[in-house]
Amino acid sequence: MKAFTYDRADSVVRAAAAAARPGAKVIAGGTNLLDLMKLQVETPTQLIDINRLPLDKIEDTAEGGLRIGATVRNSDLATDRRVRERYGVLSRALVAGASAQLRNKATTGGNLLQRTRCSYFYDVTKPCNKRNPGSGCAAREGYNRIHAILGASEACVATHPSDMAVALAALDAIVEVRGAGGTRRIPMGDFHRLPGTTPQRDTNLAPGELIVAVEIPANELGARSHYLKVRDRASYAFALVSVAVGLDVRDGVVKTARIALGGVAHRPWRATEAEAALVGAKLDRQSIERAAKAAVAGAKPLEHNAFKVELARRSVARALATAGNV
Repeated sequence: MKAFTYDRADSVVRAAAAAARPGAKVIAGGTNLLDLMKLQVETPTQLIDINRLPLDKIEDTAEGGLRIGATVRNSDLATDRRVRERYGVLSRALVAGASAQLRNKATTGGNLLQRTRCSYFYDVTKPCNKRNPGSGCAAREGYNRIHAILGASEACVATHPSDMAVALAALDAIVEVRGAGGTRRIPMGDFHRLPGTTPQRDTNLAPGELIVAVEIPANELGARSHYLKVRDRASYAFALVSVAVGLDVRDGVVKTARIALGGVAHRPWRATEAEAALVGAKLDRQSIERAAKAAVAGAKPLEHNAFKVELARRSVARALATAGNV
């Protein structure tokens, strides 16, 4: 780990201004950043601690939704009564996402900003366009069992590791950020990026913008929702494929559907074609199978991860059947 300076922010405005400086990084729980610093994948010259900022509350919104502060710990969010009762898919995703010790430290904002667990990204002796733009992507020709089957590019085939972000994508959450230009509200679908030619950019945050909260709007998706995570072992492990679904079903017919996948793309992957296949249809085995096939229609597997296509299809079908009690 290289030497760095450490400052405690006393306001959101000052924290955002400090984060805009070259070499600066914001730290809260540090469950991912510190690991990256130890391996010198990340080498910040300054850390800005935001733990003392008033960003640790879970509050009801006037519209009936929920506003979650950026430094709310994952364990507190997962066990909050309102989350469990109204947005069970989020609570299940958080519990599936990490060990209890990590959930006690990890924060809402940090979870959204965590970086890929691609082994080539972590190995500084290997080429990686995400870590060192222009150096190449070792995973393309290397061992790529855990890598992307959707939305990848020639520059990068890494996947986003978050479970929480997949559930938030299915709940149409909005990320509130603050910077020198004021406050912005970014829909979850626009927050994370596909790799394209700039895989080093994970999100659409501008320099110096700080996540201050995540808002889940009032909706009917939480009542019929489910989070399914498929991994190599039942204990703490990252997803090979995960699925978050939320359904609004009236008289047996799907009015609204949200389907998001994890472990398959550079960002939480909204399966919009699968959603469209369900809306207006009776929720039964046939419509579920059509949606599951649509969810992976554009998949482009690599040498070692072709199994993910069928795994994702079956996982979508199972998650929908569970959420809809079919």
